[in-house]
Amino acid sequence: MRNTTAWDHGLRVGADGTGIIGHSGAVLLRRLADRSGLITALTRVFPTGGSGWRDRAVVFVHLAISIALGARSVLEAEQLALHQHRVFGPPASDSTIRRLLAGLDDTTLAAVARARARVRRIVWTWLALRPEGFPWLTVAGKRLQSWVIVDIDATIITAASKKEGASATFKRTFGFHPLAAWCANTQECLAMLLRTGSAGSNTAADHIAVLDEALTQIPGSSSAKILVRLDGAGATHDLHKHMEKLTTTRRRVRFTTGWKITAADEAAIAELPEHAWESSLKQNGDPHDDDHSGVAELTGLNKREGWPAGMRLIVRRVRPSGRHTENLTDLEKKTGWKYSITATNITKLWGIPGSHQIQWIDALHRHHAVVEDRVRTNKAMGLHNLPAKSWKANRGWTLAANVAADLDAWLRLLVLHDQDDLAGAEPQTMRMRIYHQAGRLTRHARIRYLRLDASWPWSAAFTLAWDRLTGLQAT
Repeated sequence: MRNTTAWDHGLRVGADGTGIIGHSGAVLLRRLADRSGLITALTRVFPTGGSGWRDRAVVFVHLAISIALGARSVLEAEQLALHQHRVFGPPASDSTIRRLLAGLDDTTLAAVARARARVRRIVWTWLALRPEGFPWLTVAGKRLQSWVIVDIDATIITAASKKEGASATFKRTFGFHPLAAWCANTQECLAMLLRTGSAGSNTAADHIAVLDEALTQIPGSSSAKILVRLDGAGATHDLHKHMEKLTTTRRRVRFTTGWKITAADEAAIAELPEHAWESSLKQNGDPHDDDHSGVAELTGLNKREGWPAGMRLIVRRVRPSGRHTENLTDLEKKTGWKYSITATNITKLWGIPGSHQIQWIDALHRHHAVVEDRVRTNKAMGLHNLPAKSWKANRGWTLAANVAADLDAWLRLLVLHDQDDLAGAEPQTMRMRIYHQAGRLTRHARIRYLRLDASWPWSAAFTLAWDRLTGLQAT
């Protein structure tokens, strides 16, 4: 019989190794923060002190890097920094990090946002200079050239203990209810508003605040054509009117939002003749079977007061699934279809042929579902749990997690964009393949060498990323 435990014969384990650096991917993220000017920009924001004073910009960026590597608390960030002191120098203590987060008042947060916007302008310039160019989206067979897509959504962050601002949520859990905006082109988190658990899902003031902050993050050279997408929480008078006013002579803002169906909407749907329904499109641009789903224009059949002039309503019908059966209305039971409505001000998207068609607008709005990927990955990037009891400290942690998400996205977009198994990798994949690689730090002729295991499948991608980061023009 084969001995399946022979692998450990003669194996001894000891904690006496030297020069070994775990989580070596930190050097890539720090290199990116330096080359992009992030640390320099933040140095102008955070206060400076005398001898022995830690550079708060470096402390904050290293907290973000630790979160990208998997740290779930300030203490874990300190322990990781202690392990890597041979590379980055003496680390900041956990108390220093806590004081930094607790000191982030509204004025400082606004200054940090301006600093992030300046750095983002540099990064987007680099993205435009790639051979592939800026990552414009393709939806239902149409490339949205020159259009920047902003997706807004809220999520729940549960809390296992009593924390400042934590409260009961609409999902009958306990915790926080942040609202955020992501750039669908780059997967960056443009803005995030930490809110109490009881915050409303369709609070117009919060949506307006997040949208306005997100728009300030988009470089001026890329802000001429903006598309904003939201679910039904965005169907409020104030938000729609605000988005309409965002269009100027230099900027076009178009939007799609969900819509809560009322009895008046159902009456209008019932009036639609069968020939008004057209086949909906798959995300590759091919039509669905007629019996699978359909879309129709509802604009004009249902007069609504107080909404922006020119707003279109597009109704979609699908065969109800098992989970829908308990919530079907009388009309849906009668017709055998489940209905949903999209509100939009799109008459056409400039430069996109056929963008006025209701089938394509329906597919464009359904593509908003990718925001769920951003929610999930941001939670994996430090937002699964907020570690502090203080509201201000948790708000600072949220900001650091957003910066971590940006650094991760920039690294993949700028230097790993042509690596098929890394370009779209999620946080856990990046940690397993790149960030958590171990290396040995050696010295020769006053030069330090970080040597990776040549047998690791992604070591070549790691060194390629380092070389490409080195080639970026420092700011």
